[in-house]
Amino acid sequence: MTASRWSITNGRGTAARVVTVVGGVLALIEIGYLLLVTLGANQANGFFNFVKSMAEPLALFFPGLFTFVNKTWETIVNYGLAAVFWLVVAGIIARLVSS
Repeated sequence: MTASRWSITNGRGTAARVVTVVGGVLALIEIGYLLLVTLGANQANGFFNFVKSMAEPLALFFPGLFTFVNKTWETIVNYGLAAVFWLVVAGIIARLVSS
């Protein structure tokens, strides 16, 4: 007799995975903008402006938190912190949902 591979769940694990994926997508948007700025993408490009328009509101209060002479480092630190923030918040919410 073989064991069944299907199990019945209460949906908490699924909800936690959805929260984790959403947090990961938000962090990827921040990282995408960070990479475009760091690698010197053409700021007049439509794709750059699209990613920028999504990343700036998601960065919340992080842009301008730290100021550097080098604007590239400023972008790396501030938007990198925003990406880490979204991963941490998603992890906390996922843990709360799954318990």
